[in-house]
Amino acid sequence: MANADPHIVVENLTVAYGDFVIQRNLEFTVSRSEIFVIMGGSGCGKSTLMKAMIGLKSPAEGDVYYEGKAFWAASERDREAFKRKFGTLFQAGALWSSMTLAENIGLALRLYTDLKQAEIRDVASYKLMLVGLAGFEDYYPSQISGGMRKRASLARAMALDPEILFFDEPSAGLDPISAQLLDDLILELRDSLGTTVVIVTHELASIFAIADNSVFLDTDTKTQLATGNPVELRDHSDNFVVRNFLQRGAAKEQ
Repeated sequence: MANADPHIVVENLTVAYGDFVIQRNLEFTVSRSEIFVIMGGSGCGKSTLMKAMIGLKSPAEGDVYYEGKAFWAASERDREAFKRKFGTLFQAGALWSSMTLAENIGLALRLYTDLKQAEIRDVASYKLMLVGLAGFEDYYPSQISGGMRKRASLARAMALDPEILFFDEPSAGLDPISAQLLDDLILELRDSLGTTVVIVTHELASIFAIADNSVFLDTDTKTQLATGNPVELRDHSDNFVVRNFLQRGAAKEQ
């Protein structure tokens, strides 16, 4: 479970494309071993914020601090050292279609470790076992289902034993049962490994099922409107936009 130890601190962060501001003045903290959700409507800048957090897009202002150390103010060499602690699952999964699942997972191990081929194979098998894909080492991505590909992508993101996992819309394209199984897996991995998890999503079922904490990004004001546990924000937020987002569909269910 999450604790009060800050793992990530976003401070006065503004992300923009040229003069076009996506989000401004973002301030929030992600505690160690916490599942933290970046939420908001389509086009609000959730994925852009995540890119700024993992080093794919430099912010216009502000910085991201990992264990108290500034990421963007650091040298390029030091930023690369930061990135070694990250594992990232992108929306499309991005598995190499010409590689088996074991080869996909082993790619980072070959690039960044001195492990021998047999040892890499063993690690790949272990990571696949963790995500419920034991025995699928020699399958190609095209030979398995969409939900299995997401789990295989998660195994690859875990290849280097990252301290922090970043997910961009992990449930996108999955049926409700597969999405729930992925949520259960994320919870299990967090609880067993103590990994800090940051997830970009607008899926309410996932948000309420797994999130300890969150930040809500607003398209119109181009800044955050709230931070906190999503269930508490749904039930008690004094901001109509936040409540409306988190309560959508509730009337239909009644």
